[in-house]
Amino acid sequence: VQLQASGGGLVQPGGSLRLSCVASEITLEDFTIGWFRQVPGKEREGVSCISQSDRSTYYSDFAKGRFIISRNTADSTVYLQMNSLRPDDTAVYYCTADANRRCLDALVRPPLNFKYRGQGTKVTVSS
Repeated sequence: VQLQASGGGLVQPGGSLRLSCVASEITLEDFTIGWFRQVPGKEREGVSCISQSDRSTYYSDFAKGRFIISRNTADSTVYLQMNSLRPDDTAVYYCTADANRRCLDALVRPPLNFKYRGQGTKVTVSS
């Protein structure tokens, strides 16, 4: 199973990016999907999550009001729309999947591990 995140890049403060997560060998609709981020030397943190069971969405405090997680069942992709980006959003973002995790498991500190994790995509917010 491979998860692949994409869509990162360099953006100015206040700008937007949309990250995408796709998977091979699994159907993302069957899993709870969590987005995490990590800065070298710092603990990873949960960003947002969409539940497999009822499609509820959850956000860390720093993401509320700025980020939106969504699913596109037509192409089995999970998106993370990030708006009003700040320099402290700079990190490697990666998506994870687990059929047996709740979204709260992704947003506690430290977050619990999800079964499947892909390589991340780097987001740099800088002027």
